[in-house]
Amino acid sequence: MTGHLRGLVPADQHRPLGRYLAAVAGYAVSEGVAFAVLVPLLTALIDGRTATAARWLIPLTAAAAAGWFAHYYLGSRALRLSSAWRRALYARIGDKLPTLPLGWFDGPSAGQVPQLIIGDVSRIATTVFLAEALIGAVLTPVTIGVFLVGFDWRIGLAALLAVPVVLVALSVGSRLTERTEAANHAAAVEAGGRLVEFAGAQPTLRATGNTAAGRAALDSALAAQHRAARREVVGSLPGEYLGELGIQLAFTALFLAGLSLATHHHLSPTRMIVLVVLGISLLRPLDALVGLSAALRSAQASARRIDELLAVEPLPEPVTSRRIDHAGIELTDVHFAYPGGPQDLRPEAPGPEALSPKVLSGLTLTIPAGRTTALVGPSGGGKTTVTKLIARFFDVGSGSVRVGGVDVRDLTSGELLNHIAFVFQDVYLLDGTVEDNIRFGNPDATPEQVRDAAHRARVDAIVARLPDGWASRVGEGGQLLSGGERQRVASARALCKDAPIVLLDEATASLDTENETAVHAALAELAVHRTVLVIAHRLDTIVRADQIAVLDGGRVVECGRHDELLAQDGRYAAFWRERERARGWRLRRDDQEPTAPVGP
Repeated sequence: MTGHLRGLVPADQHRPLGRYLAAVAGYAVSEGVAFAVLVPLLTALIDGRTATAARWLIPLTAAAAAGWFAHYYLGSRALRLSSAWRRALYARIGDKLPTLPLGWFDGPSAGQVPQLIIGDVSRIATTVFLAEALIGAVLTPVTIGVFLVGFDWRIGLAALLAVPVVLVALSVGSRLTERTEAANHAAAVEAGGRLVEFAGAQPTLRATGNTAAGRAALDSALAAQHRAARREVVGSLPGEYLGELGIQLAFTALFLAGLSLATHHHLSPTRMIVLVVLGISLLRPLDALVGLSAALRSAQASARRIDELLAVEPLPEPVTSRRIDHAGIELTDVHFAYPGGPQDLRPEAPGPEALSPKVLSGLTLTIPAGRTTALVGPSGGGKTTVTKLIARFFDVGSGSVRVGGVDVRDLTSGELLNHIAFVFQDVYLLDGTVEDNIRFGNPDATPEQVRDAAHRARVDAIVARLPDGWASRVGEGGQLLSGGERQRVASARALCKDAPIVLLDEATASLDTENETAVHAALAELAVHRTVLVIAHRLDTIVRADQIAVLDGGRVVECGRHDELLAQDGRYAAFWRERERARGWRLRRDDQEPTAPVGP
Protein backbone atom coordinates (compact mmCIF):
# COMPACT_ATOMS: atom_id res chain seq x y z
CA MET A 1 0.00 0.00 0.00
CA THR A 2 1.43 3.33 -1.03
CA GLY A 3 0.64 7.01 -1.05
CA HIS A 4 -2.75 8.09 0.23
CA LEU A 5 -3.77 4.56 1.21
CA ARG A 6 -0.81 4.10 3.55
CA GLY A 7 -1.50 7.45 5.17
CA LEU A 8 -5.07 6.39 6.04
CA VAL A 9 -4.06 3.19 7.85
CA PRO A 10 -4.94 3.65 11.56
CA ALA A 11 -1.81 4.12 13.70
CA ASP A 12 -2.67 1.18 15.95
CA GLN A 13 -3.09 -1.09 12.92
CA HIS A 14 0.34 -0.60 11.34
CA ARG A 15 1.93 -3.61 13.04
CA PRO A 16 -1.08 -5.94 12.69
CA LEU A 17 -1.33 -4.97 9.03
CA GLY A 18 2.38 -5.58 8.51
CA ARG A 19 2.14 -9.01 10.14
CA TYR A 20 -0.92 -9.81 8.06
CA LEU A 21 0.77 -8.83 4.78
CA ALA A 22 3.85 -10.87 5.73
CA ALA A 23 1.60 -13.86 6.41
CA VAL A 24 -0.16 -13.35 3.08
CA ALA A 25 3.21 -13.22 1.32
CA GLY A 26 4.25 -16.46 3.02
CA TYR A 27 0.97 -18.09 2.03
CA ALA A 28 1.39 -16.95 -1.60
CA VAL A 29 4.91 -18.37 -1.73
CA SER A 30 3.69 -21.65 -0.22
CA GLU A 31 1.06 -21.88 -2.95
CA GLY A 32 3.83 -21.56 -5.54
CA VAL A 33 5.79 -24.28 -3.76
CA ALA A 34 2.71 -26.51 -3.79
CA PHE A 35 2.45 -26.05 -7.55
CA ALA A 36 6.13 -26.93 -7.88
CA VAL A 37 5.58 -30.15 -5.93
CA LEU A 38 3.26 -31.21 -8.73
CA VAL A 39 6.25 -31.60 -11.06
CA PRO A 40 7.85 -34.64 -9.40
CA LEU A 41 4.43 -36.04 -8.49
CA LEU A 42 3.05 -35.88 -12.03
CA THR A 43 6.35 -37.04 -13.51
CA ALA A 44 6.33 -40.13 -11.32
CA LEU A 45 2.66 -40.74 -11.99
CA ILE A 46 2.98 -40.49 -15.78
CA ASP A 47 6.05 -42.73 -15.74
CA GLY A 48 4.10 -45.35 -13.79
CA ARG A 49 6.07 -44.97 -10.57
CA THR A 50 3.00 -44.93 -8.34
CA ALA A 51 4.88 -45.51 -5.11
CA THR A 52 7.03 -42.43 -5.70
CA ALA A 53 3.95 -40.44 -6.71
CA ALA A 54 2.20 -41.53 -3.51
CA ARG A 55 5.13 -40.31 -1.43
CA TRP A 56 4.91 -36.90 -3.11
CA LEU A 57 1.16 -36.93 -2.56
CA ILE A 58 1.60 -36.95 1.22
CA PRO A 59 3.31 -33.52 1.49
CA LEU A 60 0.98 -32.13 -1.15
CA THR A 61 -2.07 -33.24 0.85
CA ALA A 62 -0.57 -31.86 4.04
CA ALA A 63 0.15 -28.56 2.26
CA ALA A 64 -3.43 -28.41 0.98
CA ALA A 65 -4.82 -28.97 4.48
CA ALA A 66 -2.46 -26.41 6.01
CA GLY A 67 -3.32 -24.02 3.18
CA TRP A 68 -7.02 -24.34 3.94
CA PHE A 69 -6.51 -23.46 7.59
CA ALA A 70 -4.12 -20.65 6.64
CA HIS A 71 -6.64 -19.29 4.16
CA TYR A 72 -9.36 -19.33 6.84
CA TYR A 73 -7.06 -17.60 9.34
CA LEU A 74 -6.01 -14.93 6.85
CA GLY A 75 -9.64 -14.31 5.90
CA SER A 76 -10.65 -13.76 9.53
CA ARG A 77 -7.65 -11.48 10.10
CA ALA A 78 -8.52 -9.50 6.97
CA LEU A 79 -12.08 -9.09 8.20
CA ARG A 80 -10.88 -7.75 11.57
CA LEU A 81 -8.41 -5.37 9.93
CA SER A 82 -11.01 -4.16 7.43
CA SER A 83 -13.55 -3.51 10.19
CA ALA A 84 -10.97 -1.66 12.30
CA TRP A 85 -9.92 0.43 9.30
CA ARG A 86 -13.52 1.28 8.44
CA ARG A 87 -14.28 2.21 12.05
CA ALA A 88 -11.17 4.41 12.26
CA LEU A 89 -12.02 6.22 9.02
CA TYR A 90 -15.56 6.88 10.20
CA ALA A 91 -14.15 8.27 13.45
CA ARG A 92 -11.62 10.49 11.64
CA ILE A 93 -14.24 11.90 9.30
CA GLY A 94 -16.66 12.33 12.20
CA ASP A 95 -14.01 14.17 14.22
CA LYS A 96 -13.04 16.29 11.22
CA LEU A 97 -16.49 17.53 10.20
CA PRO A 98 -17.11 19.63 13.36
CA THR A 99 -13.76 21.37 12.86
CA LEU A 100 -14.41 22.43 9.27
CA PRO A 101 -15.28 26.08 8.65
CA LEU A 102 -19.04 26.50 8.44
CA GLY A 103 -18.57 28.05 5.03
CA TRP A 104 -17.13 24.77 3.75
CA PHE A 105 -20.60 23.26 4.01
CA ASP A 106 -21.93 25.89 1.59
CA GLY A 107 -19.55 24.74 -1.13
CA PRO A 108 -19.72 21.85 -3.60
CA SER A 109 -17.40 19.68 -1.50
CA ALA A 110 -20.07 19.21 1.17
CA GLY A 111 -22.25 17.34 -1.32
CA GLN A 112 -19.53 14.71 -1.68
CA VAL A 113 -19.55 13.74 2.00
CA PRO A 114 -22.27 11.06 1.67
CA GLN A 115 -20.34 9.44 -1.18
CA LEU A 116 -17.14 9.61 0.86
CA ILE A 117 -18.80 7.87 3.80
CA ILE A 118 -20.84 5.34 1.86
CA GLY A 119 -18.62 4.55 -1.12
CA ASP A 120 -15.04 5.63 -0.54
CA VAL A 121 -14.66 4.41 3.05
CA SER A 122 -16.02 0.99 2.10
CA ARG A 123 -13.75 0.82 -0.93
CA ILE A 124 -10.69 1.66 1.18
CA ALA A 125 -11.64 -0.78 3.96
CA THR A 126 -11.85 -3.63 1.45
CA THR A 127 -8.32 -2.83 0.24
CA VAL A 128 -7.14 -5.37 2.83
CA PHE A 129 -8.75 -8.14 0.77
CA LEU A 130 -7.49 -6.51 -2.42
CA ALA A 131 -3.93 -6.56 -1.05
CA GLU A 132 -4.24 -10.28 -0.33
CA ALA A 133 -5.36 -10.96 -3.90
CA LEU A 134 -2.63 -8.74 -5.38
CA ILE A 135 0.14 -10.33 -3.35
CA GLY A 136 -1.08 -13.75 -4.35
CA ALA A 137 -1.31 -12.76 -8.01
CA VAL A 138 2.33 -11.60 -7.92
CA LEU A 139 4.24 -13.84 -5.51
CA THR A 140 2.68 -17.15 -6.47
CA PRO A 141 3.65 -16.80 -10.17
CA VAL A 142 7.10 -15.50 -9.15
CA THR A 143 7.65 -18.56 -6.97
CA ILE A 144 6.47 -20.84 -9.78
CA GLY A 145 8.83 -19.03 -12.14
CA VAL A 146 11.80 -19.60 -9.84
CA PHE A 147 11.06 -23.32 -9.61
CA LEU A 148 10.39 -23.52 -13.35
CA VAL A 149 13.80 -22.02 -14.13
CA GLY A 150 15.34 -24.45 -11.65
CA PHE A 151 13.64 -27.46 -13.24
CA ASP A 152 14.58 -26.41 -16.80
CA TRP A 153 15.94 -22.96 -17.60
CA ARG A 154 14.79 -23.13 -21.23
CA ILE A 155 11.11 -23.71 -20.40
CA GLY A 156 11.42 -21.21 -17.55
CA LEU A 157 12.90 -18.56 -19.86
CA ALA A 158 10.15 -19.13 -22.42
CA ALA A 159 7.49 -18.70 -19.76
CA LEU A 160 9.12 -15.56 -18.34
CA LEU A 161 9.43 -14.00 -21.81
CA ALA A 162 5.71 -14.59 -22.33
CA VAL A 163 4.78 -12.70 -19.15
CA PRO A 164 5.27 -9.11 -20.48
CA VAL A 165 3.49 -10.01 -23.73
CA VAL A 166 0.48 -11.27 -21.79
CA LEU A 167 0.48 -8.23 -19.48
CA VAL A 168 0.58 -5.80 -22.42
CA ALA A 169 -2.28 -7.60 -24.17
CA LEU A 170 -4.36 -7.66 -20.99
CA SER A 171 -3.65 -3.98 -20.25
CA VAL A 172 -4.55 -2.82 -23.75
CA GLY A 173 -7.71 -4.92 -23.71
CA SER A 174 -8.68 -3.55 -20.30
CA ARG A 175 -8.24 0.04 -21.47
CA LEU A 176 -10.36 -0.55 -24.57
CA THR A 177 -13.12 -2.04 -22.42
CA GLU A 178 -12.92 0.74 -19.80
CA ARG A 179 -13.17 3.42 -22.49
CA THR A 180 -16.40 2.07 -23.93
CA GLU A 181 -17.78 1.38 -20.44
CA ALA A 182 -17.07 4.98 -19.38
CA ALA A 183 -18.85 6.36 -22.45
CA ASN A 184 -21.87 4.14 -21.84
CA HIS A 185 -21.94 5.04 -18.13
CA ALA A 186 -21.91 8.76 -18.93
CA ALA A 187 -24.72 8.32 -21.44
CA ALA A 188 -26.71 6.24 -18.94
CA VAL A 189 -26.30 8.91 -16.26
CA GLU A 190 -27.48 11.58 -18.70
CA ALA A 191 -30.49 9.49 -19.73
CA GLY A 192 -31.36 8.83 -16.09
CA GLY A 193 -31.12 12.52 -15.26
CA ARG A 194 -33.36 13.41 -18.18
CA LEU A 195 -35.90 10.79 -17.12
CA VAL A 196 -36.01 12.17 -13.56
CA GLU A 197 -36.29 15.70 -14.96
CA PHE A 198 -39.12 14.64 -17.30
CA ALA A 199 -41.01 12.99 -14.42
CA GLY A 200 -40.59 16.01 -12.15
CA ALA A 201 -41.69 18.42 -14.87
CA GLN A 202 -44.98 16.65 -15.56
CA PRO A 203 -47.18 19.22 -13.76
CA THR A 204 -45.61 22.08 -15.72
CA LEU A 205 -45.58 20.24 -19.04
CA ARG A 206 -49.21 19.20 -18.75
CA ALA A 207 -50.35 22.60 -17.53
CA THR A 208 -48.77 24.22 -20.59
CA GLY A 209 -49.86 21.46 -22.97
CA ASN A 210 -46.23 21.03 -24.00
CA THR A 211 -45.65 17.37 -23.15
CA ALA A 212 -44.26 16.50 -26.59
CA ALA A 213 -41.68 19.27 -26.47
CA GLY A 214 -40.67 18.26 -22.96
CA ARG A 215 -40.05 14.71 -24.11
CA ALA A 216 -37.67 15.73 -26.89
CA ALA A 217 -34.67 16.03 -24.57
CA LEU A 218 -35.51 12.66 -22.97
CA ASP A 219 -35.83 10.95 -26.36
CA SER A 220 -32.52 12.42 -27.45
CA ALA A 221 -30.77 11.21 -24.27
CA LEU A 222 -32.29 7.73 -24.58
CA ALA A 223 -31.18 7.49 -28.20
CA ALA A 224 -27.66 8.56 -27.22
CA GLN A 225 -27.61 5.95 -24.45
CA HIS A 226 -28.73 3.27 -26.92
CA ARG A 227 -25.94 4.22 -29.31
CA ALA A 228 -23.40 4.21 -26.48
CA ALA A 229 -24.58 0.76 -25.35
CA ARG A 230 -24.17 -0.59 -28.87
CA ARG A 231 -20.70 0.94 -29.09
CA GLU A 232 -19.84 -0.69 -25.75
CA VAL A 233 -20.92 -4.10 -26.98
CA VAL A 234 -19.01 -3.75 -30.24
CA GLY A 235 -16.04 -1.87 -28.78
CA SER A 236 -15.56 -4.06 -25.73
CA LEU A 237 -15.34 -7.31 -27.69
CA PRO A 238 -11.80 -6.58 -28.98
CA GLY A 239 -10.77 -5.67 -25.46
CA GLU A 240 -12.35 -8.80 -23.98
CA TYR A 241 -10.72 -11.13 -26.49
CA LEU A 242 -7.37 -9.38 -26.81
CA GLY A 243 -6.34 -10.41 -23.31
CA GLU A 244 -7.55 -13.94 -23.86
CA LEU A 245 -5.70 -14.00 -27.19
CA GLY A 246 -2.49 -12.96 -25.46
CA ILE A 247 -2.82 -15.74 -22.90
CA GLN A 248 -3.63 -18.33 -25.55
CA LEU A 249 -0.67 -17.24 -27.71
CA ALA A 250 1.59 -17.47 -24.66
CA PHE A 251 0.29 -20.97 -23.94
CA THR A 252 0.90 -21.94 -27.55
CA ALA A 253 4.42 -20.48 -27.56
CA LEU A 254 5.23 -22.29 -24.31
CA PHE A 255 3.91 -25.59 -25.66
CA LEU A 256 5.84 -25.19 -28.93
CA ALA A 257 9.02 -24.46 -27.01
CA GLY A 258 8.53 -27.59 -24.94
CA LEU A 259 7.62 -29.63 -28.02
CA SER A 260 10.78 -28.47 -29.79
CA LEU A 261 12.92 -29.48 -26.84
CA ALA A 262 11.22 -32.87 -26.63
CA THR A 263 11.51 -33.47 -30.38
CA HIS A 264 15.26 -32.82 -30.32
CA HIS A 265 15.64 -35.10 -27.29
CA HIS A 266 16.70 -32.24 -25.03
CA LEU A 267 13.78 -32.97 -22.73
CA SER A 268 11.74 -36.08 -22.08
CA PRO A 269 8.09 -35.95 -23.18
CA THR A 270 6.93 -36.57 -19.62
CA ARG A 271 9.08 -33.77 -18.24
CA MET A 272 7.94 -31.48 -21.06
CA ILE A 273 4.26 -32.04 -20.35
CA VAL A 274 4.64 -31.46 -16.63
CA LEU A 275 6.71 -28.27 -17.04
CA VAL A 276 4.30 -26.82 -19.61
CA VAL A 277 1.46 -27.40 -17.14
CA LEU A 278 3.50 -25.57 -14.51
CA GLY A 279 4.16 -22.75 -16.98
CA ILE A 280 0.42 -22.42 -17.60
CA SER A 281 -0.04 -22.11 -13.83
CA LEU A 282 2.42 -19.20 -13.95
CA LEU A 283 0.58 -17.32 -16.72
CA ARG A 284 -3.04 -17.84 -15.66
CA PRO A 285 -3.02 -15.45 -12.59
CA LEU A 286 -1.86 -12.57 -14.80
CA ASP A 287 -5.43 -12.07 -16.00
CA ALA A 288 -6.56 -11.34 -12.43
CA LEU A 289 -3.55 -9.07 -11.87
CA VAL A 290 -4.76 -6.52 -14.45
CA GLY A 291 -8.26 -6.37 -12.95
CA LEU A 292 -6.82 -6.05 -9.44
CA SER A 293 -4.60 -3.18 -10.57
CA ALA A 294 -7.67 -1.29 -11.79
CA ALA A 295 -9.39 -1.91 -8.43
CA LEU A 296 -6.27 -0.63 -6.64
CA ARG A 297 -6.33 2.58 -8.70
CA SER A 298 -9.98 3.06 -7.74
CA ALA A 299 -9.11 2.60 -4.05
CA GLN A 300 -6.28 5.11 -4.37
CA ALA A 301 -8.69 7.63 -5.89
CA SER A 302 -11.04 7.10 -2.93
CA ALA A 303 -8.14 7.57 -0.52
CA ARG A 304 -7.16 10.80 -2.28
CA ARG A 305 -10.69 12.20 -1.89
CA ILE A 306 -10.76 11.37 1.83
CA ASP A 307 -7.28 12.84 2.23
CA GLU A 308 -8.50 16.08 0.65
CA LEU A 309 -11.31 16.27 3.20
CA LEU A 310 -9.00 15.55 6.12
CA ALA A 311 -6.52 18.13 4.82
CA VAL A 312 -9.01 21.02 4.94
CA GLU A 313 -7.61 23.49 7.44
CA PRO A 314 -9.97 24.61 10.21
CA LEU A 315 -10.22 28.29 10.99
CA PRO A 316 -7.65 29.18 13.64
CA GLU A 317 -9.12 29.56 17.12
CA PRO A 318 -7.67 31.11 20.27
CA VAL A 319 -6.74 28.88 23.18
CA THR A 320 -8.99 30.93 25.46
CA SER A 321 -11.91 33.02 24.30
CA ARG A 322 -12.36 36.67 25.16
CA ARG A 323 -15.54 37.83 26.84
CA ILE A 324 -18.40 39.35 24.86
CA ASP A 325 -19.65 42.39 26.78
CA HIS A 326 -22.64 43.38 24.64
CA ALA A 327 -24.62 42.34 21.56
CA GLY A 328 -23.49 45.08 19.19
CA ILE A 329 -21.81 44.19 15.89
CA GLU A 330 -19.25 46.15 13.92
CA LEU A 331 -17.89 45.44 10.44
CA THR A 332 -14.96 47.69 9.54
CA ASP A 333 -13.47 48.00 6.04
CA VAL A 334 -14.30 44.37 5.27
CA HIS A 335 -12.95 42.86 2.05
CA PHE A 336 -13.94 39.31 1.20
CA ALA A 337 -13.98 36.85 -1.70
CA TYR A 338 -15.17 33.27 -1.41
CA PRO A 339 -12.31 30.76 -1.47
CA GLY A 340 -11.77 29.63 -5.02
CA GLY A 341 -14.44 32.03 -6.29
CA PRO A 342 -14.18 34.65 -9.00
CA GLN A 343 -12.64 38.04 -8.37
CA ASP A 344 -13.50 41.45 -9.71
CA LEU A 345 -10.99 42.97 -12.08
CA ARG A 346 -10.67 46.72 -11.65
CA PRO A 347 -8.45 48.11 -14.42
CA GLU A 348 -8.44 51.52 -12.83
CA ALA A 349 -6.63 50.19 -9.76
CA PRO A 350 -2.90 49.90 -10.48
CA GLY A 351 -0.49 47.22 -9.25
CA PRO A 352 -1.57 44.39 -6.95
CA GLU A 353 -4.80 46.19 -6.12
CA ALA A 354 -6.06 45.42 -9.62
CA LEU A 355 -7.57 42.33 -8.07
CA SER A 356 -10.15 43.20 -5.39
CA PRO A 357 -12.64 40.91 -3.64
CA LYS A 358 -15.74 40.22 -5.64
CA VAL A 359 -18.31 39.99 -2.86
CA LEU A 360 -17.44 42.64 -0.28
CA SER A 361 -15.13 45.55 -0.95
CA GLY A 362 -14.51 47.92 1.95
CA LEU A 363 -17.84 47.34 3.74
CA THR A 364 -18.28 49.22 7.00
CA LEU A 365 -21.42 48.82 9.10
CA THR A 366 -22.37 49.23 12.75
CA ILE A 367 -25.32 47.17 14.04
CA PRO A 368 -26.46 48.61 17.38
CA ALA A 369 -27.17 46.26 20.26
CA GLY A 370 -30.81 45.57 20.98
CA ARG A 371 -31.94 47.02 17.65
CA THR A 372 -33.19 45.62 14.35
CA THR A 373 -31.09 46.29 11.28
CA ALA A 374 -32.36 45.37 7.80
CA LEU A 375 -30.08 44.70 4.84
CA VAL A 376 -31.46 45.50 1.40
CA GLY A 377 -29.95 45.68 -2.03
CA PRO A 378 -29.67 43.85 -5.34
CA SER A 379 -29.09 40.14 -5.57
CA GLY A 380 -25.41 39.35 -5.22
CA GLY A 381 -24.75 42.54 -3.27
CA GLY A 382 -23.29 40.64 -0.31
CA LYS A 383 -26.22 40.60 2.15
CA THR A 384 -26.03 36.90 3.00
CA THR A 385 -22.24 37.09 3.05
CA VAL A 386 -22.44 39.68 5.86
CA THR A 387 -24.40 37.25 8.05
CA LYS A 388 -21.92 34.45 7.32
CA LEU A 389 -18.96 36.60 8.26
CA ILE A 390 -20.62 37.61 11.53
CA ALA A 391 -21.12 33.93 12.38
CA ARG A 392 -17.58 33.26 11.10
CA PHE A 393 -18.46 30.83 8.37
CA PHE A 394 -15.35 32.35 6.77
CA ASP A 395 -12.63 34.76 7.80
CA VAL A 396 -12.47 38.18 6.16
CA GLY A 397 -9.75 38.86 3.64
CA SER A 398 -8.98 42.15 5.37
CA GLY A 399 -10.73 44.42 7.86
CA SER A 400 -12.49 43.13 10.95
CA VAL A 401 -15.80 41.79 12.23
CA ARG A 402 -16.48 42.47 15.92
CA VAL A 403 -19.21 41.03 18.10
CA GLY A 404 -19.62 42.66 21.50
CA GLY A 405 -16.44 44.64 20.86
CA VAL A 406 -14.37 41.49 20.26
CA ASP A 407 -12.94 40.41 16.92
CA VAL A 408 -14.63 37.11 15.98
CA ARG A 409 -11.15 35.67 15.38
CA ASP A 410 -10.44 36.10 19.09
CA LEU A 411 -13.50 34.05 20.03
CA THR A 412 -13.83 30.29 20.06
CA SER A 413 -16.50 29.00 17.72
CA GLY A 414 -18.49 27.71 20.68
CA GLU A 415 -18.46 31.07 22.45
CA LEU A 416 -19.42 32.97 19.30
CA LEU A 417 -22.24 30.65 18.24
CA ASN A 418 -23.65 30.55 21.76
CA HIS A 419 -24.47 34.24 21.26
CA ILE A 420 -26.10 33.82 17.83
CA ALA A 421 -29.37 32.25 16.68
CA PHE A 422 -30.15 31.64 13.01
CA VAL A 423 -33.42 31.59 11.10
CA PHE A 424 -32.75 31.04 7.40
CA GLN A 425 -35.03 30.53 4.43
CA ASP A 426 -33.81 26.97 3.86
CA VAL A 427 -34.65 25.34 7.16
CA TYR A 428 -33.26 21.90 7.95
CA LEU A 429 -34.95 19.93 10.71
CA LEU A 430 -33.66 16.76 12.32
CA ASP A 431 -35.51 13.50 11.83
CA GLY A 432 -37.02 13.62 15.31
CA THR A 433 -40.10 14.99 17.00
CA VAL A 434 -41.25 18.60 16.92
CA GLU A 435 -40.20 18.94 20.53
CA ASP A 436 -36.74 17.50 19.79
CA ASN A 437 -36.19 20.06 17.05
CA ILE A 438 -37.18 22.99 19.25
CA ARG A 439 -35.07 21.75 22.16
CA PHE A 440 -32.10 21.41 19.80
CA GLY A 441 -31.62 25.15 20.13
CA ASN A 442 -31.11 24.73 23.88
CA PRO A 443 -30.55 21.14 25.08
CA ASP A 444 -30.84 22.28 28.72
CA ALA A 445 -34.26 23.88 28.22
CA THR A 446 -37.04 22.73 30.50
CA PRO A 447 -40.29 21.35 29.04
CA GLU A 448 -41.95 24.63 30.06
CA GLN A 449 -39.38 26.67 28.11
CA VAL A 450 -39.85 24.50 25.04
CA ARG A 451 -43.63 24.85 25.22
CA ASP A 452 -43.35 28.60 25.76
CA ALA A 453 -41.09 29.03 22.71
CA ALA A 454 -43.47 26.89 20.66
CA HIS A 455 -46.44 28.96 21.79
CA ARG A 456 -44.78 32.26 20.91
CA ALA A 457 -43.86 30.91 17.45
CA ARG A 458 -47.38 29.45 17.06
CA VAL A 459 -46.01 25.95 16.69
CA ASP A 460 -48.60 24.66 19.14
CA ALA A 461 -51.19 25.18 16.40
CA ILE A 462 -49.16 22.87 14.15
CA VAL A 463 -48.81 20.29 16.91
CA ALA A 464 -52.58 20.27 17.44
CA ARG A 465 -53.03 19.11 13.82
CA LEU A 466 -50.40 16.37 13.93
CA PRO A 467 -51.55 12.80 14.63
CA ASP A 468 -49.13 12.19 17.52
CA GLY A 469 -48.98 15.74 18.84
CA TRP A 470 -45.63 16.67 20.34
CA ALA A 471 -44.33 13.16 19.66
CA SER A 472 -44.95 13.47 15.90
CA ARG A 473 -41.79 12.98 13.84
CA VAL A 474 -41.03 15.59 11.18
CA GLY A 475 -39.07 13.34 8.81
CA GLU A 476 -35.59 13.80 7.42
CA GLY A 477 -35.00 17.50 6.87
CA GLY A 478 -38.54 18.19 8.10
CA GLN A 479 -40.07 16.83 4.89
CA LEU A 480 -43.33 15.90 6.65
CA LEU A 481 -44.01 19.58 7.38
CA SER A 482 -44.70 22.39 4.93
CA GLY A 483 -42.12 25.09 4.30
CA GLY A 484 -44.01 27.57 6.46
CA GLU A 485 -44.36 25.06 9.30
CA ARG A 486 -40.63 24.38 9.20
CA GLN A 487 -40.02 28.12 9.47
CA ARG A 488 -42.20 28.30 12.55
CA VAL A 489 -40.33 25.41 14.17
CA ALA A 490 -37.01 27.12 13.33
CA SER A 491 -38.29 30.36 14.89
CA ALA A 492 -39.32 28.44 18.03
CA ARG A 493 -35.85 26.88 18.12
CA ALA A 494 -34.27 30.34 18.00
CA LEU A 495 -36.62 31.55 20.76
CA CYS A 496 -35.72 28.55 22.87
CA LYS A 497 -32.01 29.24 22.43
CA ASP A 498 -32.57 32.78 23.71
CA ALA A 499 -29.37 34.12 22.12
CA PRO A 500 -28.75 37.89 22.26
CA ILE A 501 -28.08 38.09 18.49
CA VAL A 502 -30.45 36.82 15.81
CA LEU A 503 -29.59 36.52 12.11
CA LEU A 504 -32.55 36.25 9.74
CA ASP A 505 -32.03 35.52 6.05
CA GLU A 506 -35.19 35.66 3.92
CA ALA A 507 -37.08 33.99 6.76
CA THR A 508 -40.52 35.05 5.47
CA ALA A 509 -39.96 34.50 1.75
CA SER A 510 -42.45 32.32 -0.13
CA LEU A 511 -44.81 31.78 2.82
CA ASP A 512 -48.57 31.62 2.70
CA THR A 513 -50.57 34.18 4.64
CA GLU A 514 -51.14 32.04 7.74
CA ASN A 515 -47.51 30.99 8.09
CA GLU A 516 -46.23 34.46 7.25
CA THR A 517 -48.36 35.94 10.01
CA ALA A 518 -47.15 33.29 12.47
CA VAL A 519 -43.49 33.74 11.52
CA HIS A 520 -43.78 37.52 11.74
CA ALA A 521 -45.23 37.14 15.23
CA ALA A 522 -42.30 34.90 16.18
CA LEU A 523 -39.79 37.33 14.69
CA ALA A 524 -41.38 40.16 16.63
CA GLU A 525 -40.86 38.09 19.78
CA LEU A 526 -37.25 37.45 18.77
CA ALA A 527 -36.60 41.15 18.24
CA VAL A 528 -37.49 42.10 21.81
CA HIS A 529 -34.28 43.14 23.63
CA ARG A 530 -32.13 41.40 20.99
CA THR A 531 -29.82 42.49 18.21
CA VAL A 532 -31.50 41.43 14.97
CA LEU A 533 -29.96 41.51 11.51
CA VAL A 534 -32.58 40.72 8.91
CA ILE A 535 -32.36 40.22 5.16
CA ALA A 536 -35.85 40.65 3.74
CA HIS A 537 -37.70 41.80 0.65
CA ARG A 538 -41.03 42.21 2.46
CA LEU A 539 -41.80 45.90 2.74
CA ASP A 540 -43.42 45.72 6.17
CA THR A 541 -40.33 43.98 7.59
CA ILE A 542 -38.09 46.69 6.18
CA VAL A 543 -40.23 49.58 7.41
CA ARG A 544 -40.23 48.35 11.01
CA ALA A 545 -36.42 48.15 11.19
CA ASP A 546 -34.58 50.60 13.43
CA GLN A 547 -31.88 50.89 10.79
CA ILE A 548 -31.75 50.02 7.11
CA ALA A 549 -28.42 49.46 5.32
CA VAL A 550 -28.38 49.46 1.52
CA LEU A 551 -25.66 47.25 0.03
CA ASP A 552 -24.43 47.58 -3.53
CA GLY A 553 -21.13 46.63 -5.10
CA GLY A 554 -19.93 45.00 -1.91
CA ARG A 555 -20.24 48.05 0.34
CA VAL A 556 -22.84 50.05 2.27
CA VAL A 557 -24.00 52.92 0.07
CA GLU A 558 -26.81 54.24 2.31
CA CYS A 559 -27.78 53.73 5.94
CA GLY A 560 -30.57 55.16 8.08
CA ARG A 561 -34.23 54.88 8.99
CA HIS A 562 -36.94 54.33 6.40
CA ASP A 563 -38.17 57.92 6.28
CA GLU A 564 -34.64 59.33 6.28
CA LEU A 565 -33.62 57.20 3.31
CA LEU A 566 -36.77 58.09 1.39
CA ALA A 567 -35.99 61.76 1.94
CA GLN A 568 -32.53 61.27 0.46
CA ASP A 569 -34.14 60.03 -2.79
CA GLY A 570 -31.21 57.72 -3.50
CA ARG A 571 -30.78 53.98 -4.02
CA TYR A 572 -33.18 53.02 -1.25
CA ALA A 573 -35.91 55.39 -2.48
CA ALA A 574 -35.62 53.88 -5.98
CA PHE A 575 -35.73 50.39 -4.46
CA TRP A 576 -38.83 51.32 -2.43
CA ARG A 577 -40.66 52.77 -5.43
CA GLU A 578 -39.92 49.63 -7.44
CA ARG A 579 -41.27 47.40 -4.67
CA GLU A 580 -44.39 49.52 -4.24
CA ARG A 581 -44.97 49.43 -7.97
CA ALA A 582 -44.63 45.62 -8.03
CA ARG A 583 -46.95 45.26 -5.05
CA GLY A 584 -49.55 47.50 -6.63
CA TRP A 585 -50.24 45.35 -9.67
CA ARG A 586 -53.45 43.29 -9.45
CA LEU A 587 -55.10 40.71 -11.67
CA ARG A 588 -58.27 41.78 -13.51
CA ARG A 589 -61.01 40.18 -15.60
CA ASP A 590 -61.05 40.72 -19.35
CA ASP A 591 -64.08 43.02 -19.08
CA GLN A 592 -62.26 45.37 -16.68
CA GLU A 593 -59.91 48.21 -17.37
CA PRO A 594 -56.24 47.53 -16.51
CA THR A 595 -55.44 48.23 -12.89
CA ALA A 596 -52.60 50.68 -12.59
CA PRO A 597 -49.85 50.05 -10.07
CA VAL A 598 -50.15 51.85 -6.81
CA GLY A 599 -47.04 53.82 -5.99
CA PRO A 600 -45.80 57.06 -4.52
